[in-house]
Amino acid sequence: MKLILGSGSPRRLDLLATLGLTPDAIRPPDIDETPGKGELPRPYCARMSREKARTVQAGADEVVLCADTTVALGRRIMGKPRDAGEAAEFLLAMSGRRHKVITAVAVRRGDRLWERDVVTTVRMKRLDDLELNAYLATDDWRGKAGGYGIQGPAGAFIPWLQGSYTAVMGLPVAETANLLKAAGYPVWRTE
Repeated sequence: MKLILGSGSPRRLDLLATLGLTPDAIRPPDIDETPGKGELPRPYCARMSREKARTVQAGADEVVLCADTTVALGRRIMGKPRDAGEAAEFLLAMSGRRHKVITAVAVRRGDRLWERDVVTTVRMKRLDDLELNAYLATDDWRGKAGGYGIQGPAGAFIPWLQGSYTAVMGLPVAETANLLKAAGYPVWRTE
C-alpha cells in the first residue's frame, strides 16, 4: 500500500516524518479555496480537506492524506494573506487576543473517507510596531493561514495555546496516525 500526500507543505512532510512516514508521492490538489458566502471557519476547513482528498488521483493500492488549516477570529476566516498589508491586518486583528486554529484532516482509500478536525485556541501577545514590521520583513507570513507559522519567528508571539501544537503547524500528528490506521495504512511497522 502506498501513501500519497495531497499537500505541498514542507511542514506537513516534516510532521509525517515524526511518525516515521515518508509519502510515496506528493500530489498537491488544485482546488478553489474560496469560502462560500456565510460559511463558518470549521465547516469551511472540513470541506477543504474533503475536497482536496477527493480531487487527488489515486489507485486502488494508494491511501491519500490531505489537510487544511484555517485561522479563525470569531466567524472571520483568515486565509493566506495576499500581501504584506493583508498579513499586517490579520496580525493586528489577532494582537492581544485569542483566536482558533482549525486543522481538518481527510484520508481516502478508494471511495471511503475518514476525517477529523482539531480546534486549538491560541493567544497572541499584543504586538508593537517594531515586532510587527520586523516579522513582516522576514517574509515568514507568506503562504501561511492567518499570516503566521507558530514554528517560525512568530512563535515568539504565542505565549499560550490550548489544544494541539502540531495541528497549529498544519497536521495533528496523533489524529493523523489514527486516521491512517483506520484506513488500513500501517503506521507502526516492525520491518
